[in-house]
Amino acid sequence: MAEPLISVGLPPSSRIVEYARAAERLGYHRVWVFDSPALYGDLWIALARIAEGTERIRFGAGVAVPSLRHPMVTAAAIATVEELAPGRLVTAFGTGFTARRTLGQKAMRWAELATYVRQVRTLLDGGVTEIDGQPCQMLHPPGWAPERPIRSPLWAAPGGPKGFATARELDVDGIALMMPPGEDVSEWPASALLINGTVVRPGEDHTSPRLVEAAGPWFATVFHGVWELFPDALDGVPGGAAWRDAMLAARPEAERHLAVHEGHGMVLTDRDRAAIAEAGPAILGGGWTGDAAAIRARLREVGDTGIGEVIFTAAGPDILDELAAFAAATGASASSGEPTDAQAPAGR
Repeated sequence: MAEPLISVGLPPSSRIVEYARAAERLGYHRVWVFDSPALYGDLWIALARIAEGTERIRFGAGVAVPSLRHPMVTAAAIATVEELAPGRLVTAFGTGFTARRTLGQKAMRWAELATYVRQVRTLLDGGVTEIDGQPCQMLHPPGWAPERPIRSPLWAAPGGPKGFATARELDVDGIALMMPPGEDVSEWPASALLINGTVVRPGEDHTSPRLVEAAGPWFATVFHGVWELFPDALDGVPGGAAWRDAMLAARPEAERHLAVHEGHGMVLTDRDRAAIAEAGPAILGGGWTGDAAAIRARLREVGDTGIGEVIFTAAGPDILDELAAFAAATGASASSGEPTDAQAPAGR
């Protein structure tokens, strides 16, 4: 199978356009933008800024959380961005594990997500759909939004059997995955896999400050996720017990959800840094942290499962350097270019 296209995933920030322009220059296929308002800036403002601030790179909501916005708000946002940069947007929807946990809520149910995606698709098609017991329709006259139907691709971010079943039921235009699928996904019209890590430079090891700051933020999300799902298992995670004890001391019990995901995928908190120091060489086994040859081997492995796109979630204090190093390691410029219909469907 062909090697996957190389994309980047970033949180919204004041520098998002600078990073998107660098990704465009380096040959990245797409910029995916995260959606977690308690942690990052606004998803749709960031996407609109990228649309106006770049020339050709594609971009996506990766992933949008339905419960944060009325379906009409999302449909209008998609329409606005499509008007700014026709055909360059993809919107993937997920149940909002981190985004909702930071608000003290559980992730959405897949049935709720399915209803929402159908509502947004109907609105973009120009149809009437019932929302909150009332019929709704995009009423924008010419000049205020693109003519309907708006064929912007809608993806899902499935996790587990229910997620994949929902994605198939919705007949989505693509899937965005948070972990390797463990099965061939070439049946899907398009697919993307989020990965993290850093390109290890000569002479670096687990104590190197640059490596820790670049790979550490996503390594630390393992502590966050294990705490939320299997808190007792943290004792078996390198550095997990130290992280847990510091997190529990950071906030009173009623506010604990405000402490768990601090810095998520962006920067290291003091407790993250201390736990990573205790974890030692384990950080070298997190994500795609390795030299260029190891990263290229990983790329071939996921390509063999049918993954069409890899999303590098760059982190640390020097995002521009991370983008350049990963592009050089993977040959991003060689694999970029106009995607095929299977890689970027026109929407339904």
